[in-house]
Amino acid sequence: MNINTAAIDDAVLALLHLTLHDYNRAWKSFDWEVLNRLHARGLIGDPVNKAKSVALTEDGLRESERLFKQFFLVSDK
Repeated sequence: MNINTAAIDDAVLALLHLTLHDYNRAWKSFDWEVLNRLHARGLIGDPVNKAKSVALTEDGLRESERLFKQFFLVSDK
């Protein structure tokens, strides 16, 4: 089975937006491989630390909000 890891990464980034607190921090209760890929793309800070949350970069904040709206908002039609 081939898995579209880019789609998974985008979905996790959108879900990180859902748990934002303290401006740019989100709970990091997602798969470590996904978090490492998001870090490699420059969208979150290094997830390997003792904190229970991860910091989103400015690019990560913008992209997480865009993806959250794309995946999860319902239009008012």
